[in-house]
Amino acid sequence: MFEVEWHFMAELIVRTAIMFLMILLVLRLSGKRGVRQLTLFEVAIILGLGSAAGDPMFQEDIPIFHALVVFAVVMTIYKTLTWLAAKSLPIHRILEGKEMAVVENGVFSIKNERDNDFSTVEFFAELRNQSVEHLGQVRTALLETDGTLSVLFYADAEVKFGLPLFPDAYQKADLSVYRGVLACMYCGCVQQHDTVMKTRVCPRCKRDKWAKALNTKRNV
Repeated sequence: MFEVEWHFMAELIVRTAIMFLMILLVLRLSGKRGVRQLTLFEVAIILGLGSAAGDPMFQEDIPIFHALVVFAVVMTIYKTLTWLAAKSLPIHRILEGKEMAVVENGVFSIKNERDNDFSTVEFFAELRNQSVEHLGQVRTALLETDGTLSVLFYADAEVKFGLPLFPDAYQKADLSVYRGVLACMYCGCVQQHDTVMKTRVCPRCKRDKWAKALNTKRNV
């Protein structure tokens, strides 16, 4: 009994090593260098490969050759669809989605606010990682289909007032005391104090929380 178990354990080690190396090889052939570069389509491909690779690792009655056939078919489909996506923009949009505008002209885009995955707060860290202190420094920011954030900055002479992104400055302003320029804490819309006091709500997103706007230049 133990001889059979040890024999299967040795086979299990070999099977696991082979399938793991096959997964690495397929990922290498896909041309991607990291997880952040993967689109939803490519994540689905990897999940499918993982399922095909997992069973032969520990199930003795499933030949490794069958998994290799699955790998070959999946990679053929992947390469074919990738080629088609390169030739056709509609197919590219279907497979990989569309980039999403996060910041436009120094304010958060609210065109995607009905999207459950859209949240202005979740982009704060990404912008801070690119040395962005406030939205007035950013002309355009796009969320790419692979999850990365592409940012175009205003020149120093063009930097304007914007919503602060760091916690110490991202605080609700006391409108009875502060008389300077204000920024909506949701969309980043910038308004003068007198204008805000008339309605108290943001003309873009209809929210009523305001922070002190900043207009400092980028320190890079």
